[in-house]
Amino acid sequence: MTATESPATESPARPRVVERGTPPPEPERSVEVAALARVQRTIGRKPVVRAARGLSLFGEHSAGWFALGLVGAAVDRGRRRDWLTGAAGVVAAHAASIAVKRVVRRQRPIDESVEVLVGTPSSLSFPSSHATSTTAAAVIYSGLTGRNLVPALVPPMLVSRLVLGVHYPSDVIAGSALGAAIGGLVRRGLRNRSRRSRAR
Repeated sequence: MTATESPATESPARPRVVERGTPPPEPERSVEVAALARVQRTIGRKPVVRAARGLSLFGEHSAGWFALGLVGAAVDRGRRRDWLTGAAGVVAAHAASIAVKRVVRRQRPIDESVEVLVGTPSSLSFPSSHATSTTAAAVIYSGLTGRNLVPALVPPMLVSRLVLGVHYPSDVIAGSALGAAIGGLVRRGLRNRSRRSRAR
C-alpha cells in the first residue's frame, strides 16, 4: 500500500455517537494526528484491520476479558474466588477509564488524514478503555496463571486502536498505564490473600 492509499476498508464504519468533547490542544494534536495517520498508512491492510476489529469487539466494555476470568473460575476451582476477584478487577479498571473520560472529555480523532474504521460507544477518547481493561487483565491474569501475558496481549490491543483510527497514541499509553496501576493493585491483593491463607 502506498502513502497515497487509505487504510483497507471492507465495510463502512458505523456512525460514531457524538458527545460534547474537546480536541487536544495544538501543537500536540498535529503531532498525534500525524503519528496516527502514519500507523494507518504503514500497517492498515485488510488482514490487520480485520484483526483489529476482532480485538475491538472482544474488548468492548471489557466483556471478553471478564468472560475469560469466569472461565478461569470454572476451570481452576481451587482458586475460584481469586479468578472472580480478578475478573471484577478488570471491570473496575474499565469503569475507572470511563470515569476519567467523562472528566477529561477529549474528543476522538477527527481529521481528513485519519480514517475511522469501527464504531464506538461515545466520542470521548482519553484514556482508551480497551487499553485500560486489556492491560489490567494481562497483569492480573499473569499472576493467576504464572505466565507473563503482558507482551502477548497488550501491544496488539494498543496498536489496534490506532489502526482503527479511534484513539490518539497518548490515549492508549495513558489507558495502559491506568490499567497497569489498577491491575497491579488487584494482583498484589490476591498475592497477599494467598499468603494469609497459607499462613493459617
